[in-house]
Amino acid sequence: MNNSPILEKAERIRDVIRYIKRFKNATVVIYLDDDIIDSPLFVSHIRDIALIHQAGLQVILVPGARRKIDEYLSKNEISWTYKNGIRITPSEAMPLIKNAAFDAANVVMTSLAGENLTAVIGNWVRARGKGVLSGVDFATAGEIDKLDDNTIKTILDNGFIPIFPCIGWSLNGKPYNISSAELASQIATHLHADKLFFLLPDAELSEKFFVIPKDFGLSPEGCVPAMNIEEVDEFLKENSSDKEDKLAATDKNSPNNPAASSNNKKILSMLQLAKKSVVSGVTRVHILNGSIEGALPCEIFSDFGSGTMVYKSNYGKFRAMRREDISAVLSLMRPFVKKEILLPRTETQMESEYNDFIVYELDGAVRACAALHIYDRSQAEIAALAVDESCAHIGIGPKMIEYLIEKAKTVAIESVFILTTQTADWFEKQGFISDKIETLPEKRREKWNPQRGSKLFRLRLKN
Repeated sequence: MNNSPILEKAERIRDVIRYIKRFKNATVVIYLDDDIIDSPLFVSHIRDIALIHQAGLQVILVPGARRKIDEYLSKNEISWTYKNGIRITPSEAMPLIKNAAFDAANVVMTSLAGENLTAVIGNWVRARGKGVLSGVDFATAGEIDKLDDNTIKTILDNGFIPIFPCIGWSLNGKPYNISSAELASQIATHLHADKLFFLLPDAELSEKFFVIPKDFGLSPEGCVPAMNIEEVDEFLKENSSDKEDKLAATDKNSPNNPAASSNNKKILSMLQLAKKSVVSGVTRVHILNGSIEGALPCEIFSDFGSGTMVYKSNYGKFRAMRREDISAVLSLMRPFVKKEILLPRTETQMESEYNDFIVYELDGAVRACAALHIYDRSQAEIAALAVDESCAHIGIGPKMIEYLIEKAKTVAIESVFILTTQTADWFEKQGFISDKIETLPEKRREKWNPQRGSKLFRLRLKN
C-alpha cells in the first residue's frame, strides 16, 4: 500500500499544529488598509482574523480611514493638502476627521461582532501636534507621543480585540490626526509584538509592478518572499521615483496608470515603514496582498506565505543538530529524496551521524540542515544540504555552506567536496570546481554508486 499521500497530509496537519502551539499567546498587529475595508474580501479577512484570535493569538487592529476622511471633508467642502504623505487641514476639519476615523473603526468592530468576537475602540494614544517644520504648518496633523501600554495589555489578557482609530489626544484633550500605518508600527514596537502585518490591496512585490534587484530570490509566482533590511534599501533605491520609467509599462500594471502608480507608492511607503519597524525591534513585518483570500492565516500558519516578509539579517540561527531533531530533519529531507536530489537516510543512520549535522532553526522549527563528514585530515564532505521551501529565498543554503567551510578550516582540512546529480550549477556558483571520482577518500569511494552517477565538485581550502 502506497501511503505517501497520507504521510504528506499528516505532515501538513502537524505543521499547522506546530504553528498554533508556537504562536499561542503571541501578539500580532494588523493594519487594515481602508481599500481592504471597502473591498468584497473584507468579510473573509474578518473571518480569518477571528480564526487567528480563536487559535490563541492576541490580535490588535488598526484600520485605515483615508478614504472615509476624504469623503467627510469633501461633503463639507473642506479642502486639504499633503506634504510628505501627511494630510494638512484647517482646525475646523478635525471634528469631521475624528468622526470618520471612528466610523471606520466601528465598521471593523461591527464585523467582528458578527463573528462573536468582542472588540473595544479606545483612546489609548497620546499625541502631540507636528507643529511647523521647514516653514510648513502641519495644523491638525499629529505624531504619537505615548501609548497606554498597561490598558492595552489588560484588554488583550481579557480576550478582547483592541481597535485603534487614527486619532491621538494631547494631555489637555486636543485631538490630532495621525497616520494609521505609523500607529500600527508604533504599537508593534511598544508591545514587542511577534508580528506586524500591513494588509493592502494588490500588494504584490513582483516584476509586474517593480524593478527587482539582481540576485533577489523569487517565489514560484515571481514575487519577492522576503527581504532583510539591507535588501529593503536596495529595493527602494531601484524603485525610486526617478527610476519609474524602468518599471514594466503594460496595460493596467503600467506605472503611467494613476491607480497602479498610486498603489506602488503606497506599497513602497509601507516597505520603508516595515524597515523602520524591524530596526526598532519588531522581529518580522509582513506586507500582504489583501486581494488574495486567506492571506493572513496562510502567512501565519503555513510555510508558504502569500506576502513579503521584512526581517533582520540575523533572522533565525544555526546550531548543532540534536538527537531530538532526527524526525524533523528526516521530514525536511523527504521532498529532496523524492526528487532524487538526496540519498534516503534511516533513523538508525541518523542516530550514528547526527553529530556531523548543523541545522537552521526558525520559530522553534528546523528549516534547513547540512552535514560535514570528515574522512581524514585532508578531505571532508558537505552532504545532505536541504532547505525548507519557505526559506529557500533568504540565502540560508549559501550561509550553511560557509558555516561548514569555516568549520572544516578550524580542523585544518585541505579541501571539502560534494557529490551531486542535480545541483552542480548551484555549487559551482559557490566556488566549487569539478574533480575526478578517483580523488575521493577510499571509504567514500566505496559507497559511490556508478548507476546514480553523482558528480564530484571540490573546493580547495589550502594552496
